[in-house]
Amino acid sequence: MLKIIGIAIVVLIAAVLAFAATKPDSFRVQRTASIQAPPERILPLISDLHAWSAWNPFEKDPAMKKTYSGAASGRGAVYEWDGNSQVGAGRMEILDVTPEKVTIKLDFLRPFEGHNTAELTLAPRGNATDVTWAMYGPNRYLSKVMSVFMNMDTMIGKEFETGLANLKGIAEKA
Repeated sequence: MLKIIGIAIVVLIAAVLAFAATKPDSFRVQRTASIQAPPERILPLISDLHAWSAWNPFEKDPAMKKTYSGAASGRGAVYEWDGNSQVGAGRMEILDVTPEKVTIKLDFLRPFEGHNTAELTLAPRGNATDVTWAMYGPNRYLSKVMSVFMNMDTMIGKEFETGLANLKGIAEKA
């Protein structure tokens, strides 16, 4: 009986690992919100990393250490964080800013290492602006295995929705 249970466990683990190998080699998570404000009012809130603390949903640790370096805002601005297990540690650097888009190099150091790109795009629509927050990058094998058990789009997407709602509240009041 123990032998059968052992074989079943090994087969199950092998099946999970094989299934994980079929997952895509890259990922993309994105959400969009319509904000009743012109792009010129929204852009400073996303191109200045100091302004992120007002709307960023990932700043859940009040004791988190934050460091800013590089440019004050825009291209070359750097934000590093080191927090509890819920927020981890990492680094963001703005690579490019245009009136339509902010592109960010996003490096996670802990709890899992990851190197991705984040983009916030602004698309004017009459008196409103559609703001899209996207993150994409390589989907390494460990991430593929984790995705068998948890949906990254749902987890991160929910945070993006919260952040965009926070951004909307700030931009529409300004």
